[in-house]
Amino acid sequence: MTANPGSPGWYLRRLSRMGPREVGGRAGDTVRRRRWRSARPDAPSVTGARFTAVLPAQALAAVPPDAAKRLVAEADRLMAGHVEYFGVVRDDLADPDWWYDPKTGRRAPGGYAFDVPYRDEDAVGDIKQIWELSRHHYLTVLAAAYAVTGDERYAERVAEHLRSWWAANAPLRSVHWVSGIELGIRLLSWVWIRRLLDGWPGAAALFEDNPTALRQIWHHQRWLAAFPSRGSSANNHVVAEAAGQLAAACAFGWFPDSAKWRDEALRSLDRQLRANTFLSGLNRELATEYHGLVLELGLAAVAEADAAGVPVPATVRLVLLRMTDALAAVVDDRLRPPRQGDADDGHGLVVDGAGTDRWASLLATGDAVFGSLPWWPAVTGTDVRTPLLTALIRPYGKDGAGRAVRRPADRPAHFADAGLTVLRGPDGIWCRCDGGPHGFLSIAAHAHADALSVEVRHDGVDVLADPGTYCYHGQPGWRRYFRSTLGHNTLELDGTDQSVSGGPFLWTRHARSRVLAVDTSDEGVSRWCAEHDGYGGSVHRRRVELTAASRELRVVDEVRGPRRAVRLAFHLGPAVAADLVGSRARLTWARNGEERSAVLDLPGELSWRAHRGETDPPLGWYSPGFGRKEPATTLVGTGFTDGAPGFTDGAPGFTDGAPGFTDGARGFTTVLAFRD
Repeated sequence: MTANPGSPGWYLRRLSRMGPREVGGRAGDTVRRRRWRSARPDAPSVTGARFTAVLPAQALAAVPPDAAKRLVAEADRLMAGHVEYFGVVRDDLADPDWWYDPKTGRRAPGGYAFDVPYRDEDAVGDIKQIWELSRHHYLTVLAAAYAVTGDERYAERVAEHLRSWWAANAPLRSVHWVSGIELGIRLLSWVWIRRLLDGWPGAAALFEDNPTALRQIWHHQRWLAAFPSRGSSANNHVVAEAAGQLAAACAFGWFPDSAKWRDEALRSLDRQLRANTFLSGLNRELATEYHGLVLELGLAAVAEADAAGVPVPATVRLVLLRMTDALAAVVDDRLRPPRQGDADDGHGLVVDGAGTDRWASLLATGDAVFGSLPWWPAVTGTDVRTPLLTALIRPYGKDGAGRAVRRPADRPAHFADAGLTVLRGPDGIWCRCDGGPHGFLSIAAHAHADALSVEVRHDGVDVLADPGTYCYHGQPGWRRYFRSTLGHNTLELDGTDQSVSGGPFLWTRHARSRVLAVDTSDEGVSRWCAEHDGYGGSVHRRRVELTAASRELRVVDEVRGPRRAVRLAFHLGPAVAADLVGSRARLTWARNGEERSAVLDLPGELSWRAHRGETDPPLGWYSPGFGRKEPATTLVGTGFTDGAPGFTDGAPGFTDGAPGFTDGARGFTTVLAFRD
């Protein structure tokens, strides 16, 4: 069992994943926090501040009527006090307690921010529940509702809640001053709240003419300048910090340090977007929802710079372009991207109502800013955010030298640097194969132990599903399950994960994977082969073949090494029912009122059993979103790696340059055949 976050063992494990520069930087942060405890910096006085980063007149007129209708419906629900975060319904939003967690009923303690044990759910509650409300996304929704309707009730509620928050959360005096990503996203929300309330007579009195607001905005930016995420933590958090700092320094450029903060934030955004993104455009964390979060943050930050007339490096726009093309390439026919790695429902900017498709919205914005390519999927649905953002962002299609940016001529299927491959068949058959690195940076915070896993959909329905994430803090057993090897469609040896966990956001040993061969050039048959060395002395190799004519997916697993106990798992989507007889499972589900079916022929060398909704230990679950889980069927085969028919003793290993799926190696064979 791994050490709990905040325990001495956890700190030692965490320290072991840091380099000397990061250790030195964190030591400096500790000294600064102690100094600020007794000598909190004073905000400078500001006079004559004016807000000029307003929306162009045509922006609101471009909001589609159906998107505006969804927005207003959501705003009315918020006005009535109702909201749901991570599966927990709150009815107290009319007058919220900013430190209260409705999930556990606990209330975070006050005091100096860096003394609050925010990782300890017993002392604080579920920190995600507490922090989410204070990202103020619901206030950007209310402000947007005011902007499209002119109804001052929405503006007045926003003002009431901002004043309440500022009064309850003095600088450095609450749990909301602990994490930079929270400060960065909150600043971005405040910028958009001020912009969307611009027509309201009380907007200036709420922001630029309000000493409390000015003090809060200054302290947020001073905090971000002092405590950037460092080294092994420089993932999506540092992008959020830079985006929020840049947005505030551009839109609220009222302070002596505003120009310096703006320039530093822009340099950081440029550097960190490139560091966090493969050249192929996929996010290096290999956690799809964080790809979406980083793309949202980057687009919002560029919008602020463009609105302020601040030159943005061409590399920033190029990374965002590549990220958008990569997203367009990997989504299925229903515009759903892979369910890979951690997912916590985090957003950078929210101005839309319930039911708005996040991924369609990002692609719509990408189309407006970069232009879609002929192979892009058709974007369905409408949103509020796209016309607002694109009213500020300068269209981009050329590099810094004025040359047209090179983009994929055809839809990419294989992302070599990320190790992600998508095989596609008729009738919306979509299969993601994972042969990439185990996450990003030394801690791989948002990775799962899912090397060589597959994820299969039919017309957007999860058939072989990635179960998701469910939770981060407070429920270690569930956290371990949802990111375990057994919790994915891959093979486990001797009851252990491929990579070694040191805590909920820490991996101390990473499995190394490599893709041996990919062939998607034949429209009739697509093939993929990869292997990993995560089991020490043994190598797991997997071959996947998708045949269009027969609509069959064939998966062959082979292990080279000593005799090992094996468990091979296939997780079905929550809509899929399974009738397992021996080693054959008949799968059925419905789509748009029509019955669909498939047959899953499993390796007969293993003993198969269906699991559903089990809790001791957890097995047979699907998480549709953070904080939510529902029973789903998981098929698990057990046996041993040697003595099983079909295995070859002389199978090529991890370092011998094996040719992949053409070497004739045999193994455990699984065949998924779609029948309708």
